[in-house]
Amino acid sequence: MNSLYSSQAFLGQLESWAREFGFSQIAITGTDLGEHETQLLNWLNKHYHGEMDYMQRHGSKRSRPAELEPGTLRVISVRMDYFPPESVSIQKVLKNPALGFVSRYATGRDYHKLIRKRLQKLVDKMQQAVGPFGFRVFTDSAPVLEKALAQNAGLGWIGKHTNLINRKAGSWFFLGEIYTDLPLAINGQKVDNHCGSCQACMDICPTRAIVAPYQLDARRCISYLTIELKTSIPLEFRKAIGNRIYGCDDCQLVCPWNRFSRPSNEKDFRVRHGLDAPELLDLFAWSEDDFLHRMQGSPIRRIGYMQWLRNIAVAIGNISPHSESHRQQLVNTLKKRRSQVTPLVQEHIDWAIQALSTST
Repeated sequence: MNSLYSSQAFLGQLESWAREFGFSQIAITGTDLGEHETQLLNWLNKHYHGEMDYMQRHGSKRSRPAELEPGTLRVISVRMDYFPPESVSIQKVLKNPALGFVSRYATGRDYHKLIRKRLQKLVDKMQQAVGPFGFRVFTDSAPVLEKALAQNAGLGWIGKHTNLINRKAGSWFFLGEIYTDLPLAINGQKVDNHCGSCQACMDICPTRAIVAPYQLDARRCISYLTIELKTSIPLEFRKAIGNRIYGCDDCQLVCPWNRFSRPSNEKDFRVRHGLDAPELLDLFAWSEDDFLHRMQGSPIRRIGYMQWLRNIAVAIGNISPHSESHRQQLVNTLKKRRSQVTPLVQEHIDWAIQALSTST
């Protein structure tokens, strides 16, 4: 191995390869996450992680890259924009309670495999140029503080909603990392925070999950409640969930920096199976085979069929019937499913029936 990897010419080549593989931005940073480790420990101590036990299971490996992947000297951080082109307006879906809202990152194919493959291709290019080296690629797939690393690399700043914001691209993007033992020249530089006095994300959150600037109580977050939580959704949040059946984008939707975002050019991020504006009753009628087939290659598949039905039942319970016959149609649809599902889903169906019986 030679010193080519530390030259400006090589770093320029790295950027060119990254663009070739669909990444919008790339930068190199070190491994010091001391400040973020303290913040993580404080967050865990407040139990804001809820039932996400994996957030503390790996100890300091999450905030100390060399403990997760021995020999790591540098982290290559990348950004890939994902907002699906030609998708139905989020506002339009949220205003129609008969439709189900799916977070826009999940309306296309699963990003995990796609980004890992692209990162591997980038590594292959690097090894062709400088020879073998130690590495490991990640994208939301291991104990990695990816937003902290991306912030240190200069890809953006962590906003009050705890998502990464890029001044030129907003926040509709995925992150990926390459841990490497190459002593690459660090070319990333932490950027200033530009949230200012804005707290639109805090004000819009349906469940008040952003309990203070830069502090998210995941136990209140709709993304956590509909995706990560495997047990019963707390009663206090069911009405606020509305028709959000997989995730929530409200805090990103109102962020003024997203006026600079652009739809993704990635074919795999295009909307599949009409998930940008699906009818709730149609989704609730899917059999398990329907779910497994249509969600093949989708991040939604990982929550499983029963949790999918749990979420949809809550959304149906939040529909305001426009007539008595409409109310009865909704109730009958729920009752028909009740004998076919687990006790957990039955509980949410019963809640939905009760909610419909008292709605006006």
